[in-house]
Amino acid sequence: MGAFDFGVKVDPQVFDRQLNAPCSLNVQEYIKRGFEMFKEYVGEFIGFTLIIFVASAASSRLAFAGSFIISAAIASLSAGYGIAAFRLLSGQSLEFADFFKGFNYFLPLFLASLAGGFLVGIGFVLLIIPGIYLAVSYMFTTFLIIDYRMEFWQALETSRKIITKNWFAFFGFSFALCVINILGCLAFGVGLLVTIPVTACATAIAYKEIVGLYSSGW
Repeated sequence: MGAFDFGVKVDPQVFDRQLNAPCSLNVQEYIKRGFEMFKEYVGEFIGFTLIIFVASAASSRLAFAGSFIISAAIASLSAGYGIAAFRLLSGQSLEFADFFKGFNYFLPLFLASLAGGFLVGIGFVLLIIPGIYLAVSYMFTTFLIIDYRMEFWQALETSRKIITKNWFAFFGFSFALCVINILGCLAFGVGLLVTIPVTACATAIAYKEIVGLYSSGW
């Protein structure tokens, strides 16, 4: 898939099982496995997280054009956690360069980030609750794009439909991840170097357990 391809339209019937069958979330297990994954490649995960921190800091200091470009790149950078987790979950090797393969899906990731962020923002402005609903519901969007090469709008909607079936369970999962990252932030912010990759990996593990992995070449 080229970086500026829009992605493909996937047959919705592929997700019939996920949309119709009940699922259970083992939040504690996902977080535990995410931490074990982090420990195995601690240097790579911390180094990559530092790069994201630097990019985010640079974005806040630049003029609009420069800030927009870096913000667009951060969507692809963030996808690197999912790619790393998928490779490890499927028994593949992991190299530092793999974290940057999110740029292979640049356009759909950017459009999903833009559209999802806009809709979540509108939801918060209107009644807050719609914003919370969408923020949780879009949890699997990035993973669907990198796993199925899916176009951005179908990825947003597929994620929303899958998660809505068990929305309160996913809300509890999201809340637990937020608490972990808040604790990381309280540790002088340094703790985020651990908690961000751990929670990102935990989310990828949840995706694998609930949706399954379709591709093998991330």
